[in-house]
Amino acid sequence: MTQVKAPEAAPKERAAPSRGVLRRQLQQFLAFASLIVLMAFFSIANPNFLTWSNVTGILLSTAVIGILALGTTFVIITGGIDLSLGTGMTLASVVTAMLLVTWGLPLAVGVLGGILFGALMGFVNGFNVSILKIPPFIATLAMMLIAQGLALVISGTAPIYFTGVPGFTDISRGSLIPGLQLPNAVLILFALTAIAAVLLGKTILGRYTFAIGSNEEATSISGINVRKWKIIIYTLSGAFTGIAGVVLAARLNSAQPALGLGYELQAIAAVVIGGTSLRGGKGSIIGTLIGALIMGVLVNGLRIMSIPQEWQTVVVGVVILVAVYTDILRRGKGG
Repeated sequence: MTQVKAPEAAPKERAAPSRGVLRRQLQQFLAFASLIVLMAFFSIANPNFLTWSNVTGILLSTAVIGILALGTTFVIITGGIDLSLGTGMTLASVVTAMLLVTWGLPLAVGVLGGILFGALMGFVNGFNVSILKIPPFIATLAMMLIAQGLALVISGTAPIYFTGVPGFTDISRGSLIPGLQLPNAVLILFALTAIAAVLLGKTILGRYTFAIGSNEEATSISGINVRKWKIIIYTLSGAFTGIAGVVLAARLNSAQPALGLGYELQAIAAVVIGGTSLRGGKGSIIGTLIGALIMGVLVNGLRIMSIPQEWQTVVVGVVILVAVYTDILRRGKGG
């Protein structure tokens, strides 16, 4: 029997591991430097920017984008994309509300149900991309529209408030460390960052994620079931989407069925700003967290400077364009 070869990416990484590590560290350093520059600029423009209440507000608003970005980092490293993040998050929050408010199920069951429903949406995305061979852009665009419609249908187009559900808002607004006054949503973000970093850097899931993104054909030839692992990766991303939906609902104390569009773009931008390549094969969880913080600081800074909402949208769009172009330049230089 002929012995199969390992994916092409592996020998390349072994040949020059220090160069790749240094390049990733440089990208993370540049992203972190950009974050510091942004914070310095906004703190000079408005002294209230660096107050503890505003900083916690930034972290709280970053939590949802950050959780979405952590999950989709795995998908983008494989060379895929997920446009259903925002509306999928909304649908997960609506499902959570139905379980807790309408059906009156226990808190833990409702929260777990919302997370599992997010994972189900991710599984469907993975099945469509991996088994049916639908391009990720089209498959997740369709899921985006389906989730948007289902959220409106299930909720009756009206917000569902978590009145009479004790402890639900504490998931996001409460604090396990009262003296520090750091919202639980931020702690959830940091905990998920640690989990995602271990999954990506220390497990077979992470190794296969990078291998698929580096050379999917070679990975398949080496005997790895690429279809199965793609489904697992999209399902994992969906679980993160479900968690983001629960955290957002707890923060707002309601499930808002019309909310969600636009979150996917900010999450994808955070991933790319953090150094993950849209072509796949390269990325890091720490970089994604830094990218999410940059997006959170940017949006908060524009608001605190009283920049009109329409111009905030323009600036965010420009940042996304710059992030994608920077990724193109990195690829052109072999990064």
